Amino acid sequence: MLEKFRNKNSTAKVSSGMSTKQVRYEALVKALHADLYRYAYWLTHDKQVSEDLVQETFLRAWRALDSLKDEKAAKSWLITILRRENARRFERKRFDMGEYEESSITDSVSPSSEQEIENHWLREKIAQLPEEYREPLVLQVIGGFSGEEIAKMLDLNKNTVMTRLFRARNQLKDALDNEPLKRGTYNG
Repeated sequence: MLEKFRNKNSTAKVSSGMSTKQVRYEALVKALHADLYRYAYWLTHDKQVSEDLVQETFLRAWRALDSLKDEKAAKSWLITILRRENARRFERKRFDMGEYEESSITDSVSPSSEQEIENHWLREKIAQLPEEYREPLVLQVIGGFSGEEIAKMLDLNKNTVMTRLFRARNQLKDALDNEPLKRGTYNG
């Protein structure tokens, strides 16, 4: 008789634990899905790949949800998972760029408004930054993370992150200052 009581009690605990995990997980997805998708899209520039990355990120998050002790760190925890998932994408697939013409790789979509042109230019300039400067800048601008949070995610000293952010902004400013004026170029 005592054995049946223990089994029912442990089953109830497991069920309760699962529902608590489910509630935590659903809250994470609801609160952070848009931020993760925006960051994934910035990394990949592809809607489908971004959706897949976010889905894989949340799948891994579900499996490791018990390791998340501080709910305040959830966003940086998920961004770290997403970054690793994106890196895995390249580990699995090797690209042979020798087969393709560089001109066929460039964006075929032509920007239509001045704002789109500026956004396209800025993306290109950010993409040209060395990774050590680009990554903290994207995490700050797109992800909205503080210098301290970025330092934890990238496993760097906060002062190093702040220096890299400063240098990244200066390099973008220099690129803007060196860009020839193209007024009226895009107007009919």
